Amino acid sequence: MTLLDRLFRRDAPPVTPPLDSADRVVAWATTAEAVAVASVHALWLPPKKGITDQEWHRLGWHEIHKAVWRDGSLVVTPGVEIEPGVVADGAVRRLRLPDPRDLPAQVRERVERSVAFTEHHALGSGGGVRVLARRVPGQDGLIWQLRFDDPADRNVPAARAEAEGLLADARATRE
Repeated sequence: MTLLDRLFRRDAPPVTPPLDSADRVVAWATTAEAVAVASVHALWLPPKKGITDQEWHRLGWHEIHKAVWRDGSLVVTPGVEIEPGVVADGAVRRLRLPDPRDLPAQVRERVERSVAFTEHHALGSGGGVRVLARRVPGQDGLIWQLRFDDPADRNVPAARAEAEGLLADARATRE
């Protein structure tokens, strides 16, 4: 461990997820039962409580819809691709962090940095859709997605066509 690592509290976590050679730990914190780790490419969550044979759960920064630090807990809502180019909120993970260190700040910064474009639109059907473009660490280009306020709207032909038109317009002006 270098002097800079000690000064900036960048010591190594007690356990490290299986990082690839282009990745490195940037922050970590101990949860009630394990360790959560932020790396350059992802947030690594410990196995869910009571599941002993589960390995690390990796969430790329572009896969996290929301991350909130509140009342001593980091609350993470991942995005789940329900079909190509369409995402919805996944199961929320709440991590109680008795000593959060700089993990919540790193998570917030890296999730925000992954967002290249976001814009919400009301749809003619009465619903709404968010058009998103996300950066993926280590990859060129952007991932473009739609996130419907009500997932059922993606099956309404008029709403779907309108949302895809909004996505095409956003891509055309930003690529």
